[in-house]
Amino acid sequence: EVQLQAFGGGLVQAGGSLKLSCIVSGYTLRGNNVGWFRQAPGKQREGVSCSMDSFGTTDYGNSVQGRFTMSRDNAENAAYLEMNNLTPEDSAVYYCGVGCYLDYGKIRRYANMNYWGKGTQVTVSS
Repeated sequence: EVQLQAFGGGLVQAGGSLKLSCIVSGYTLRGNNVGWFRQAPGKQREGVSCSMDSFGTTDYGNSVQGRFTMSRDNAENAAYLEMNNLTPEDSAVYYCGVGCYLDYGKIRRYANMNYWGKGTQVTVSS
């Protein structure tokens, strides 16, 4: 069974930074894609980043480009998200997910990889 757990969320002041961690079990990240997604109240789930190991690339949503940096540690089967210059618009529940891909520049996730697991709340104050 695939399990994903995101950790590291919390309350931070606008302009601050926060680092999230994702631990994956039941699925090998090495050679596979993993990304970050978020969902704020009243909004659709949004793709934040997608790391494609086979291509050696990492893509980001337009709203976080230049501010967020995703990394991975295949030996630890984990992924991370460094968030800088946070704004209240970044407030959301953040999830990691395997099987991300790009669809005309948008970060999405394969339907058969729909394992969301437990997200972590990020709240940015004004």
